[in-house]
Amino acid sequence: MPTAPNLTTLLGSDHQKYQQPRDLFDDESETSPVAEDLIQVGKSEVRRFVGEFWTSGQRQASSLHEVSYRACFKPQLPHYFIKRFTSENDIIYDPFGGRGTTAIEAALMGRRVISNDANPLSQVLIRPRLCPPSLTEVEQRLNAIRYRKNLKADIDLSMFYDSETESEIVSLKRYLRDKKENEDEDIVDRWIRMVATNRLTGHSPGFFSVYTFPPNQAVSPDSQKKINERRKQKPEYRDTKALILRKSRSLLSKVTTEQRANLQRVYKYAQLLTEDAQSTRAIQANSVQLTVTSPPFLDIVEYAGDNWLRCWFNDIDVNAVARTITMAKKIDEWSRVMRGVFTELYRVTRPGGWVAFEVGEIRNATLKLEEHIVPLGVEVGFFCEAVLINQQTFTKTSNLWGIKNNEAGTNSNRIAILRRQ
Repeated sequence: MPTAPNLTTLLGSDHQKYQQPRDLFDDESETSPVAEDLIQVGKSEVRRFVGEFWTSGQRQASSLHEVSYRACFKPQLPHYFIKRFTSENDIIYDPFGGRGTTAIEAALMGRRVISNDANPLSQVLIRPRLCPPSLTEVEQRLNAIRYRKNLKADIDLSMFYDSETESEIVSLKRYLRDKKENEDEDIVDRWIRMVATNRLTGHSPGFFSVYTFPPNQAVSPDSQKKINERRKQKPEYRDTKALILRKSRSLLSKVTTEQRANLQRVYKYAQLLTEDAQSTRAIQANSVQLTVTSPPFLDIVEYAGDNWLRCWFNDIDVNAVARTITMAKKIDEWSRVMRGVFTELYRVTRPGGWVAFEVGEIRNATLKLEEHIVPLGVEVGFFCEAVLINQQTFTKTSNLWGIKNNEAGTNSNRIAILRRQ
């Protein structure tokens, strides 16, 4: 049985062979005091660490992460655990992959990645960023795509787009569909698909749509009509190719030569799955060194509904997706599903491997999900090393999906840290 490392030492060090810049953690003990105590969680006495372990300002994340998705954590979170609990070429896994924050950060750090998500949209957002083309390749491909005139979507999108913009979107949608059906879609096409998906709606002229909710949440057509009426606005023309190129330039702007080399090396080994997180037979037993994930939080976020327009653009059946995503209303039902997830995590985690399972305070801070997660992990064989609570600057998005402020200006990441002995 592997000797257990000292967790306090790991949390305050850079436990890795491959070195990343240490600016996020060098002065941690001086600038961010950490409180430690013992708490009772189920039948276990667990150490709890409370402090500001990372913030968005301490380390500027890679520009590749700048893809919006509902209820996703910041890349600083997986970076923190990948840096301490893994070495180069270790396998990092996320069973609820979402936009791919864990996968992209792991790949940038030279780790192998496995990402799973019930929604095929996750692969649309992740795969191209694991093997990004050059900006020149994107520009040349966009110039080669010929838009057809006067095309209409098969659903009413007039509340979001003017007629010319809609025609460009439909034309691009058909181009990408044909390329995929003909098995001729390459990494440049996939990149364009990913960026276009990310630009469909938003709250600035950098998006294809008229002013609407932030891009991680597409409102319904009826709701958008009300927004238009209230703001006295109507859709204006957007140059979709120019906006795709502009966003591509931003996404690629801070990808270093070393990071590109890591991505290129990792890409050929990457596994992107669309399976039930309780049964991922494509993953070898005893293979994963670290899982960093955040599960669906009960019925707080409508993951499928919020992505209905993105699913339409990518020919994904949003209703079929909704049936596969865990949206339990009761904690007992949610816990049953999570127990199945932990059983599978135990199978794929290698001895000495780790799980960092992020949850939040929901329902006005009356429900702390780590109190349910820790016993589930322990039941299937994991040992809970600690609960880490990162207190950080409050963000508007988190308040939208039910996270409660600890106090004015702050909120929390609550992470159960478990280890397979």
